[in-house]
Amino acid sequence: MKSTNYMTKYSLRSWVLVLALAPTILVGILLGAYFTINRFYELEDTLREQGSNIIEPLAIAGEASLMSNNREAAKRLLAAAQLNKSTLVQSIAIFDADNQLFVTSHYHKDFELMRYQQDIASLNQTQFEQVGDSLIVRTPIYATGNLLTLDDVPGVTQADKPVGYVAMLLNKERALLEQHRAALAAFIIVLIGVQLNLLFTFRLVKNVTQPITEMVRVVAKIREGKLDTRVGGNLIGELDLLKRGINAMAGSLSEYHDEMQQNIDQATSDLRETLEQIEIQNVELDMAKKRALEASRIKSEFLANMSHELRTPLNGVIGFARQLLKTPLHASQLDYIRTIERSASNLLSIINDILDFSKLEAGKMVLENMPFSLRENLDETMLLLSVPAHEKQLELVVDVMPEVPDAVSGDAMRVSQIITNLVGNAIKFTDKGSILLKVDVNGLQEDRVELHCEVSDTGIGIEEEQQELLFQAFGQADSSISRRFGGTGLGLIITKRLINQMGGQIGFTSRPGKGSTFWFTLPLAQSPYPLGDHLPLQQLSGKRILLFESKSLSATVLQRRLQYWQMRVETVSSTAALKALLAGNPSYDFMLLSCHDYDDIPALGKMLSAARRCTQVLIALTDSHDQQLLNNVIRPQTDLVLTNPVGEYALARNLLELQIAPAPVIITPLAPPATAKLPMTVLAVDDNPANLKLIDALLRELVSNVHTATNGEQAITQAKATAFDLIFMDIQMPGIDGIKATAAIRADSANRNTPIIAVTAHAINEERERILNSGMDGYLPKPIDEVALKAILNRWHHNLGPEGHDSRTLNWELCLTQANNKATLAQEMLQMLLDSIPETRSNIESALEQQQLLQLLAVVHKLHGACCYSGVPTLQQLCQTVETALKKGAQLLDVEPEILELLDELTKVESAAQKLLSSFVTD
Repeated sequence: MKSTNYMTKYSLRSWVLVLALAPTILVGILLGAYFTINRFYELEDTLREQGSNIIEPLAIAGEASLMSNNREAAKRLLAAAQLNKSTLVQSIAIFDADNQLFVTSHYHKDFELMRYQQDIASLNQTQFEQVGDSLIVRTPIYATGNLLTLDDVPGVTQADKPVGYVAMLLNKERALLEQHRAALAAFIIVLIGVQLNLLFTFRLVKNVTQPITEMVRVVAKIREGKLDTRVGGNLIGELDLLKRGINAMAGSLSEYHDEMQQNIDQATSDLRETLEQIEIQNVELDMAKKRALEASRIKSEFLANMSHELRTPLNGVIGFARQLLKTPLHASQLDYIRTIERSASNLLSIINDILDFSKLEAGKMVLENMPFSLRENLDETMLLLSVPAHEKQLELVVDVMPEVPDAVSGDAMRVSQIITNLVGNAIKFTDKGSILLKVDVNGLQEDRVELHCEVSDTGIGIEEEQQELLFQAFGQADSSISRRFGGTGLGLIITKRLINQMGGQIGFTSRPGKGSTFWFTLPLAQSPYPLGDHLPLQQLSGKRILLFESKSLSATVLQRRLQYWQMRVETVSSTAALKALLAGNPSYDFMLLSCHDYDDIPALGKMLSAARRCTQVLIALTDSHDQQLLNNVIRPQTDLVLTNPVGEYALARNLLELQIAPAPVIITPLAPPATAKLPMTVLAVDDNPANLKLIDALLRELVSNVHTATNGEQAITQAKATAFDLIFMDIQMPGIDGIKATAAIRADSANRNTPIIAVTAHAINEERERILNSGMDGYLPKPIDEVALKAILNRWHHNLGPEGHDSRTLNWELCLTQANNKATLAQEMLQMLLDSIPETRSNIESALEQQQLLQLLAVVHKLHGACCYSGVPTLQQLCQTVETALKKGAQLLDVEPEILELLDELTKVESAAQKLLSSFVTD
């Protein structure tokens, strides 16, 4: 590419000139130099030959004068020789055997220049010496008169030496002049040759390159669209053929252009008509799009309103059904009420599926990113799923690999929903056998982990031709499935879209009659905060434990888990082997005994009694929900009863606790006994009479004084007249809704600082942010759960007192939400923030005093991160404001008011957090 660019930088004329002149000039210079140098050498040789011809006879003739010491004769000889060659010879001198001047042709002041500087014996033949523009010639004088070397003369020995020598100084001016003339002649000849070459070259340029240049110009014009341009003139040889080709090409292009222009005009006309039709269609499509968007909006509003309208009566059905379950009932009545409650709950689940699907279709599903304990989340989810699995006598197993991190960040509720859908489907379509949930690691980085989860069952499987229909909405693999097993067919499509939205993938393999395996990957962030209690598992190392489990899958998982804790595990898989082993009265630190293989209750009691004598800690594993069996047979003879599948942390924690004090674990509830009502005055607001009656009934069982209001206006009026300890506010009401009523109560009433709890039938995720930002302190979802209601009453009862705090300073409900509803984790996060406040305050004040903006930014950034998990909305907002301003280059004076406000808020948070945490310690 570089060579091509280099070639195209110069015109054809330049290349012709260069290629024509360069060889001629180079050859001329070489020939001129050759002949000039040759002439120089010829002149030099001629000069030396002339010198030899003059000096050698003089050496022979001067022998006699030198031997006879006759200077006059020698002088005349030298003078005659010089006169004969006066233009060539400058001076001649004879030196004797002692290298002393004998005689010169005439006085010469530089005769020392002519003296031989070496030993005269070494001068055995004519020698030449170049001195400036002169040439010195020296010839030895022998007594024999021979000018040859001594070694070449017969009878002359080495002892015969020259008796002297003749030195002659020759003038080289003439020779130099001849050399210059030769060089000048060579230069003139080369110059004439170059001029002749230029003449022929320019002739070539005129006849060849100029026509080619003209052709290039014509082609350029043709390329610009001037198709009527032609090449003219009479050209020679192939150039004339090239001219005719270019003109023919231009003619063809002109004809093609005319034809193409006609086609373009026709196509433009057709396109204009098409565009007019498309424009009409676009208008119609735009109108259709607006109608579709409006229909989608109406559908979303309809689904939201339907959700509220359906949840509202369901709230009453489920709530009063649960209230009826508390009353004395006949067995048939109890069964009917349980059927009503279960059916209403199933209907609520279907509604939730439809709403989730609608949100996913509309792209409005918002995923949370909160830290949570993966294993605890799985344990809680599987505990709920264990009931239907045990009813069908299925083996339900959870196998979490040890390298799977526990502290992760993500949407815990959606992870639980995915597991619930997949495991629930496996339970639904499996009549016998086992269901295995396996969790492993695909990839692990410093702050990210990709989980690989599999749900395997031994159910009915899926036919190959029906597998493509599996992830379609409102459809199932077999039309008879919904009739046999029930369901809307939305579970898998919701699961697939949730996993995809989280950045994962889902797939499955299945064989009809052999079962199915659904797998999915789930990328999650690793949480930098420790979640849950740290268990000293090293205390279990080396402990002996007997595991009796007849189901191979459960036995394998439990055995691997115990071995990972470095316990010495001995497994037994049959009742006969267990009976034989216990007969020998072995000693174990722990025993894990499965009770599901015993249909004979007395035999089970004997086995537990025998096991009790052989171990310090006896733990029973059971799938049974028969309370009579549990209370009369199993619990009296064991230290602990665990329901399969056993959670990893639950098993480890109980092993550690029971090895210290092996006694039945009695959990003392924090709430007061059911007969002791809380001394609180509570206001309940709801526009639905059934819901208001239900919450009134529930509250009257729990608190001492209950007031009710059927709309927002009544709630505002009562709030001005009476100071309440707690207000339950329905969100969606005609006229003044719950949000507006809360704002009015906060603005002007006797309950400005009273905790207000939202009661909503909408999905919590969509309402949570709006609820917490509206000035409310928490939320209670419909249908109302009595346990959740008790927890809210107990929590706010502990926090009530004369020294309350603004919920914007410290919101315990928000703190719980940010800790994934883990009370222990929420307290830890709040305690960590409380511990860091003194140092943070000191660092901020130091940065302000030293005018260190970078240090201040680092401190505020760290504080901002801590606020995100501690339920302090005002402090979090101030940190975000200051941090954003500093990152945009704001000066210290610009953010000083916000920083001072932040320091004040730190003091408020510190005071509120100390009171709240101390109340938990007291409880």
